[in-house]
Amino acid sequence: MKKKAILERIGDFMAGKGFYIVLFLCVAAIGISGYYLVSTMNPGEGQTVSGNVQVTVNPSPLVTATPSPTETLKPTQTPAPTPSPTPAPTPTLSPTPVPTVAATGFTWPVKGEVIGNFSLEVLAYDQTMGDWRVHSALDIAAESGTQVRSIARGTVSAVFDDDLMGTTVVIDHGNGLSSIYANLAITPTVSAGDEVDMGEVIGSVGNTAIAESAKASHLHLEMQKDGQAVDPINYLPDLQ
Repeated sequence: MKKKAILERIGDFMAGKGFYIVLFLCVAAIGISGYYLVSTMNPGEGQTVSGNVQVTVNPSPLVTATPSPTETLKPTQTPAPTPSPTPAPTPTLSPTPVPTVAATGFTWPVKGEVIGNFSLEVLAYDQTMGDWRVHSALDIAAESGTQVRSIARGTVSAVFDDDLMGTTVVIDHGNGLSSIYANLAITPTVSAGDEVDMGEVIGSVGNTAIAESAKASHLHLEMQKDGQAVDPINYLPDLQ
């Protein structure tokens, strides 16, 4: 009976506080086992790991990286702008000279006495220069200021001041024929390029020809055919 009582007490103890003691012991055992397991896997400082550990390292083949050629970037070339075609300059057309129609009629430039004849073969005495020389014109007496008219239809080809013969007008009558009026007043009434009719006023008698200043007031009239001096009398009508 006494033995049974002891067993009952042990059973009562296990049913009460003994349960907690057993639970504690189990937890402690688990903790110790875990600590030991961790200690054997990760040996702490000062602990010697027994056994020969052989580590085989398989060296990876050395890969030599071949540097890829660096591509040299060429500067981007900006395409040159396509030049706009330069328009061809419009040629400046010189005015085509209107061919002068050959004169068919002639008139005297002034009315007056011939005081100096045309002479290329016989020398004539020059009162102004005081010597004998040829005379390639007609000198027709006329008062200063008398109107001078074109002897025929034509085109004024030149107006200029000659050092010896003074103010001069040249008219082209076509077919290589031209007339030259000298010893005019300083300002003629025509300019180079003017078209004139027969008898049209081109200026007036002056005193600008210093080479003939010793003569009476007159008009100095010359004519040329293809650049050669000709006698104006052969072209002018007979005086009435």
